[in-house]
Amino acid sequence: AESIQVENVVASSDIGQELALESLAMDLEGSDYDPENFPGLVYRMHDPKAATLIFRSGKVVCTGAKSVDAVEAALGQVFDELRSLGVEVDDAPAIDIQNIVSSADLEANLNLNAIAIGLGLEHIEYEPEQFPGLVYRLDDPDVVALLFGSGKLVITGGKRLSDVEDALTVIGDRLTDLGLLE
Repeated sequence: AESIQVENVVASSDIGQELALESLAMDLEGSDYDPENFPGLVYRMHDPKAATLIFRSGKVVCTGAKSVDAVEAALGQVFDELRSLGVEVDDAPAIDIQNIVSSADLEANLNLNAIAIGLGLEHIEYEPEQFPGLVYRLDDPDVVALLFGSGKLVITGGKRLSDVEDALTVIGDRLTDLGLLE
């Protein structure tokens, strides 16, 4: 019953050729290119809401989208825009999901000190005077979870939504086994 909310999906693709970022910056409405500060061109979209980073090498990174569908839509728009500007882009460049950041709520207060001890220090970082959350590195699925005393958590590092769901199940089961989740 935990509600998983996707907060951000980061994905990459490759147009497969070098790009002239200076001229793209002039032609792409709403793009920012400031090579002194960042080597890529930043192109923000509103529908879906996402930002793409376009690099001279032809590599493209999309961030800020709230779903895998939104990533695909955003990158599809970028590819179409580039095609309309005369850049040869394959029909459907491969899109690799790099990271899915999600939040969820265990709907119970958590005793982070007890959890840190119970889960074992090799998987845990917990320094409450530096950061209020407990960092829990899982092996399977290979993700990092931040647990907060409120029962809220953030899961990052997943490559697919099932990684997030599996992580939540693993965490719930371990905390229940330890008697730390009512």
